[in-house]
Amino acid sequence: MNIETATLAGGCFWCLEAVFVRLRGVESVTSGYCGGHTPHPSYEAVCSEETGHAEVVQIRFDPDVISYADLLDIFFAIHDPTTPDQQGNDIGNQYRSVIFTHDAQQEEIARSTIASLEAAPVFPEKIVTHIQTAAPFYPAEAEHQNYYALHPRQAYCQWVIAPKLEKLAHLFSPKLKS
Repeated sequence: MNIETATLAGGCFWCLEAVFVRLRGVESVTSGYCGGHTPHPSYEAVCSEETGHAEVVQIRFDPDVISYADLLDIFFAIHDPTTPDQQGNDIGNQYRSVIFTHDAQQEEIARSTIASLEAAPVFPEKIVTHIQTAAPFYPAEAEHQNYYALHPRQAYCQWVIAPKLEKLAHLFSPKLKS
């Protein structure tokens, strides 16, 4: 089995993790931080917006089961790539939209995906998602891992994450684990 890595930032990592962990071919999803200048940041430091890090998920996936392009299609369907440093009420540079590519092929797929979405046009505003070479990834603290699975009744989970999961099920049901 050939396992690849994808690193994506699109708002709160709890939201992204809850979505990507449900997909066939995804071996693991780890919430964490990437793209900043502070080594081994804490959640509080990232929230201060002084580390330069984004909240991200690092996805380990089997490309024979789910492609990188499929992951990006889902990524763009479940977050708003047109709002700089914001997803809904989550505001700050840690919530920016970024695709951290791990090789030239991922960069090509990311650029092609964005170009296709803009040509369609799928979104009413310009896509502001950055494409950057993968930087060091720092896993978030234990309390941020599997957050939705552990706290499904929490208000944020009900109001923000649950609708994303409904959209995922509606648009991508063949890609979901059984």
